[in-house]
Amino acid sequence: MKYIPYGRQLIDYKDKQLVLSSLSNDLITTGPLVEKFERDLRKYFNCKYSYVCSSGTAAIHLAMLSIGLKKNDIILMPAINFIASYNMAKIIGLKVFLVDVDEFTGQITSEKILECIKKNKLKKINALLTMFHGGYPENIKKFHEIKKKYKFLIIEDACHALGSEYRYKNNFFKIGSCQHSDISTFSLHPLKTITTGEGGVVTTNDAKVANNIRLFRSHGISRKKNKHWEYDILKYGFNYRLSDINCALGLSQLKKINNFLRKRKKIYQKYLKEFKNFNSNILVPIYCKNIKFSYHLFLLNIAFNKLNKNKDHFMKYLKSHGIMAQQHYIPIYKFSVFKRKSARFPGTEKYFNNSVSLPIFVNLSNINQDKIIKIIKDYFK
Repeated sequence: MKYIPYGRQLIDYKDKQLVLSSLSNDLITTGPLVEKFERDLRKYFNCKYSYVCSSGTAAIHLAMLSIGLKKNDIILMPAINFIASYNMAKIIGLKVFLVDVDEFTGQITSEKILECIKKNKLKKINALLTMFHGGYPENIKKFHEIKKKYKFLIIEDACHALGSEYRYKNNFFKIGSCQHSDISTFSLHPLKTITTGEGGVVTTNDAKVANNIRLFRSHGISRKKNKHWEYDILKYGFNYRLSDINCALGLSQLKKINNFLRKRKKIYQKYLKEFKNFNSNILVPIYCKNIKFSYHLFLLNIAFNKLNKNKDHFMKYLKSHGIMAQQHYIPIYKFSVFKRKSARFPGTEKYFNNSVSLPIFVNLSNINQDKIIKIIKDYFK
C-alpha cells in the first residue's frame, strides 16, 4: 500500500540545478551563498539581523543563549510543542514552567500564561517561549502586554510559522520581524514552509544579541579582518553552521514561498469547507481574522468520547486506508524526562485526546485529498 504522508517537501528542477551549481563554487561552507541567503531572509522578514544555522533546534539553542539565559533562570513555554525547546532549556539548566494550552488550537493564551504565573507564585520571569502551533500566530498583542508588565524576554518558536503575518495597530508584520518579540526562530526541515534539507534561522533587531548568535554559532571565534590567521575565542560555542550547499536550496525555495503558501491555503480551505459543518462531533479551530497563516498544519478536533472511541482507534483506521495522519504533539509532561508528574493541564489533555493533524503539503493532489476527506467522512457513518 502506498501511504499519503502528512507532510512532504517539494524539490523541483530549479532547486536541483542551483544546488548542483553550488558544488562548483570555491567555498561550499561559510561562503557567499550563506551571506546571500541571510540577506534575502532579512529582506523577507524585514528585520535587522538574520542568521542561518544547522537546524530549528540549533536555532532555539542559539536564541536562548544569545539573549543571555543561564542556569536557574525561569522560562515559560507551552505544554504542547516539539520536545526541542524543552530539551534546550534543560540542557542550559533553566527552570521550565509549562503553560496549559487552549483545548482546540493547542496554543497558549494570555489567560493561560497568567494562570501559570499565579499557580506557581512566580515573581521574576526571564523569558517566555511562544509557539504558533500549526502556523497560526494568535495573541501576539496580549503576549506583548504581559511582557511589558513582567519585564521578560520573548522567544518566538516560529518553526511552524514561516510566512505567517499578524496585524498590530492596522499594520501587518511578518513573524520573524521581531517587532513584538526579542528573537524568533525557524526550522527549514523538509516538512516546513521551505527547506534547506535540514536547517534553521534566527532573527532579531538587537545588535548585541545578533553578535552573540554569530559567535555561538561558530565556536565563539572572533577573527581579525585584516589578519585572518589571528583569532580569539570569546565564548564557548558550537558548530551550528549551515553550508552553502544547503543555502543554495534555501535561496531557490525562498523565491517560491508565496506560491507554496497559496497552494497550502487552497488545501486548507478545501478541508475547512468539507469539515466545518459536517458533523457535530468534529470541530475545526477558529482563528482570529487579523492574521495571515502559513497553513503548516490542518487540525481536526474530534469528540471521541461521544463516539465511544479514542484517537488511537481513529489513527489506526486512517493508517489502514493508507493515510498517515499525525498528532502534534505529545504533551511534554508525558515524557520520561519530565519529573514533576503531578502537574495538571486540563486544556492540554483535552487537546491531546481529541486533536489530529491531517496531511497538508504543497503537492498533495486533489485525488489524494478527496480520498482523505471521503475516508474520514466514512468513519462517522
